[in-house]
Amino acid sequence: MTEIEPDQPNSARIYNYMLGGKDYFPADVAAAQKLIKASPYFQPASKENRHFLRRAVQYLTGLGITQFLDIGTGLPTNGNVHEVAPDSRVVYVDNDPVVLIHAQALMADTDRVRVVAGDVRDPKHILTDPTVRDFLDWDQPIGLLMISVLHFVSDEDGAHEAVAQFRDAMPPGSYLAISHGSLDGFEEERGEKIEKVYQRSTQQASLRPKAGILRLFGDCPLVEPGLVSIPRWHPDGVTEGVPPERIGIYGGIGQMSSTGV
Repeated sequence: MTEIEPDQPNSARIYNYMLGGKDYFPADVAAAQKLIKASPYFQPASKENRHFLRRAVQYLTGLGITQFLDIGTGLPTNGNVHEVAPDSRVVYVDNDPVVLIHAQALMADTDRVRVVAGDVRDPKHILTDPTVRDFLDWDQPIGLLMISVLHFVSDEDGAHEAVAQFRDAMPPGSYLAISHGSLDGFEEERGEKIEKVYQRSTQQASLRPKAGILRLFGDCPLVEPGLVSIPRWHPDGVTEGVPPERIGIYGGIGQMSSTGV
């Protein structure tokens, strides 16, 4: 599990600040301000990412998905998965102790949510966790959510291999939702500034181009409209009003057809 380092920026706490939360330290605020300076669209992009999560979960519940495995959930804020899908079972997974403490406290009053410690880079640990195995019904489809987590896992750290292990373990009829940061469309100077901020944080970013993000879905067929800038994925009128090409986050959902574990 990642240790709490209040003097070093942390991606989950930066994201919480961007969303208007309250669970962050001065180092996180300073890093967030540098990101906003590098790109004035960074904060609305964070909110657009939250809108994408809501729409993705709503889409999946509309298909009959009633259970979710949310990897790299981040600090709880408005619009958590169990709030968007109140009749579903949800397992939240994160490796940040601050996230786990807050999530466990928030979920204490519900019997439809579980919170476990785990790292996306170690699929076996998550998939064999007793809570994950027993709380979810592995004979029924699962909505696997990887929202803004995979751009913190480099190719060298096995991002593609890790996602493949999760895909292979899911029951037939499951779906994989991914949102992922990218520097596509950004000027080189702005991209370098964004990457520099994350180099000083507890999680360094690997902001892949669209083609690299598509590879994370493996052979999963993507539902319409495919992998697109997140404001363009099933828009419902709730938006931050930023041009989609300036958001810097792609999102999509793929259907998995594995036989499970």
